[in-house]
Amino acid sequence: MPANLVIRNGTVVDGSGSDPLQADVAVTDGRISAIGKSLPRGEQEIDARDRLVTPGFVDVHTHYDAQVTWSSQLSPSSWNGVTTVLLGNCGVGFAPCHPGQRDMLVKLMEGVEDIPEVVLIEGLPWTWNTFPEFLDVLDRRRYDADIATQVPHAALRVYVMGQRGADREPATEQDRGRMAELAEQGLRAGALGFSTSRTLNHRTLDGKHIPTLRAEQAELTAIAHAMRRADAGWLQIVSDFEDQDKEFGLFRRLAEESGRPVTLTLLQSDARPEGWRALLDQIEAANADGLRITGQVRSRPTSVLLGFELSQNPFINRPSYQNIAKLSFPERMQRLREPAFRAALLAERAPIGRRGGWNTMFPLGDPPDYEPPPENSVAALAAREGRSPDEVAYDLLMQRDGKAILYLPVTNYAAGNLDVVRAMIAHPDTLLGLGDGGAHVGIMCDATATSYTLTHWTRERGRGELFPVAWAVKRLTRDNAAAIGLNDRGLLRVGMKADFNVIDYDRLVLRSPEVVYDLPAGGKRLVQRTDGFDATVVSGEVVYQAGEPTGALPGRLVRGPRAA
Repeated sequence: MPANLVIRNGTVVDGSGSDPLQADVAVTDGRISAIGKSLPRGEQEIDARDRLVTPGFVDVHTHYDAQVTWSSQLSPSSWNGVTTVLLGNCGVGFAPCHPGQRDMLVKLMEGVEDIPEVVLIEGLPWTWNTFPEFLDVLDRRRYDADIATQVPHAALRVYVMGQRGADREPATEQDRGRMAELAEQGLRAGALGFSTSRTLNHRTLDGKHIPTLRAEQAELTAIAHAMRRADAGWLQIVSDFEDQDKEFGLFRRLAEESGRPVTLTLLQSDARPEGWRALLDQIEAANADGLRITGQVRSRPTSVLLGFELSQNPFINRPSYQNIAKLSFPERMQRLREPAFRAALLAERAPIGRRGGWNTMFPLGDPPDYEPPPENSVAALAAREGRSPDEVAYDLLMQRDGKAILYLPVTNYAAGNLDVVRAMIAHPDTLLGLGDGGAHVGIMCDATATSYTLTHWTRERGRGELFPVAWAVKRLTRDNAAAIGLNDRGLLRVGMKADFNVIDYDRLVLRSPEVVYDLPAGGKRLVQRTDGFDATVVSGEVVYQAGEPTGALPGRLVRGPRAA
């Protein structure tokens, strides 16, 4: 019988890190059935001559918890070669949840992950209470990529403790036992991990700290023991590391008590520009002692995008802008084009927000530049033009009919370059993640960090040595798949799951982010496309061709780990 699909004449980059080879790849019943030259014809064929053929990318840090309940598309991740996403990160999610707690979780998700309340109220069906019931709902849906889940600590804590949990009261022994029981139940139902947040940056819509901030060791240890009993999942943690030795000591003990992998968010902050290095040294020492701890890193800065159509811009705190902030975008643009309004707004003074202000704010461009030099900052442009930074920023944002974007790196850019990021992503004890697909929909769009890993770090960066393409593909595929226990994907081998990308590497380029209004209740979100993905295949079915959806939805909920 002929294979269902043959990808012919491609340059196979198989996810192992080994050198590329010229070969055909055949697929039968959703699995790779043959790899070699001059394979027999298939029922369907893709000519991959002069193209890379890679495993589908595995994104281990997304927040599509709401989107998967109303949409079959995991965009923009699925537009960028991602064929498996892991949601439920940072301790936030929508299950388990008692009916009377729904508003609490909605406000938490809006505050932590910047998904508008009206979108969540309109879009979430709430046809579940328990975590296994939530999985059953997802199991009945179909997607353009596979999805996997984690048990979120904040939802679990509120479910067990109610308002006491939201108010961050210490858990009683009975509370701890119940949380552990439900965490184990979620893992046995198919979750691939348990996530928690210990950062001051995560707050509810009304400014309250996330319920899991500084959860006590006894509470986390009870959950770690549940993970050991289930013998499944990893523990995903985000922390400020205010007392780094104390925090890491806790996480090391959790790795010991659970017997499971632990993954920690690893970023460079301006306040502690060398803190990441000390943390990575601690991770390396723990792994040398037989534990499994990884630092999860982003392959570019965490950035805030500023624009008149977006949720933030440099003038948002000025009285004149506040007067028009609630107008529709066309109505706002009408006022912003008025010379008198421009003059009034520029005459006002108010804080512009984060980091160093105009010195660290840059035009993003199309294609975007995520490693801009200091001389391209708004402040530097203003100095060369003999104008104020306010005027320059205003005029830049008015380009493209008011849809232009300014770029503000928030982490990983203390020195004005990505040398630190290069050291992070090159380290064997790190994973590439933190794209946050599905979250921060009005100010960020970092889900395309997968594509950026290929374009910037293997081809375009002009400030240092590049990485081999095979290395980057391995980091985006096999390394991430194995880390979350999905050993049936991430490698192009006979018998493995048939998830592929066919990539025109020379034409691979990120486009500028854009705003679309396709969320429930007409909500807006930032999305970003990448040219050069000829085809994306999930379970042997072509889901995207030349960047356009085919209508195929072979993506499913993945329950539990998978053997090779």
